[in-house]
Amino acid sequence: MSGVITTVIKLYTDGACSGNPGPGAIGIIVLDENNQEIDAYAECIGHTTNNRAEYRALIKGLDLAAKHCRKTVICFLDSDVVVKQLNGDYRLKNDELRRLFHEVKDKERAFERVVYNHTHRSNHYIRKADSLTRQALSGK
Repeated sequence: MSGVITTVIKLYTDGACSGNPGPGAIGIIVLDENNQEIDAYAECIGHTTNNRAEYRALIKGLDLAAKHCRKTVICFLDSDVVVKQLNGDYRLKNDELRRLFHEVKDKERAFERVVYNHTHRSNHYIRKADSLTRQALSGK
C-alpha cells in the first residue's frame, strides 16, 4: 500500500538479538491515524546488540513512515533506554549508539513532528513487531 498519504503515522518497532550480542533482527508495524496497518517489515540485521537492533528498527521504521506521511509520526518502542536517549533524558556513552542516535535524528527531518513513547511488551502492535522479529531470526 505504498504511497498512502496520511497526516499521522503510528510506528511500532522492535529489535532483538539471540544472545547479547548475537544474531539480530528487526520488526516494524506502520499504522495510519485510524489504526489500519499500512506497512509491515522484518529483516535479519546480522551480529548486533539489543540496543543497536532497537535503533536499527526505528531507523528503518522512519524510512517506511516517510513513504506514507510527512506530518506526525508517533513512535512506540518497548526499549525504555532508547526512548529516554531519544527524548534527551539519558546520555549516550557508547559511540556506536551515538551514531545510530544521530541517524534517527537525521530521519526526523522528513517529518514536522516525531514523538517517542515507551510502551510495554504486552502492547498488541509491539507483540506483532516482535513476532516479525522472531520470524526473521528463525528464517521463516
